Amino acid sequence: MSLPAPVAPTITVRYWAGARAAAGVAEEQYDGPLSVAGLREAALARHPESDRLAGVLAVCSVLVDGQQPGADAVQPGSVVEFLPPFAGG
Repeated sequence: MSLPAPVAPTITVRYWAGARAAAGVAEEQYDGPLSVAGLREAALARHPESDRLAGVLAVCSVLVDGQQPGADAVQPGSVVEFLPPFAGG
């Protein structure tokens, strides 16, 4: 009896607030490794119908596994969050 092939790990991207509205989804998966810039480009390529996504992603803060990203590529299994500026008081 053979075991099922393992599922290739992916990078989970979560969009918050205006990024979520512009992407039209809250979360999606990408193959990696990819740089943060590469993830932005992949998101734009995946959502060509969005006329706001490029502008929103350009001003987003980014967290990789809850930390500020370094220069290294984001590895499969990581969670990347795009957080637009929030207003509040």
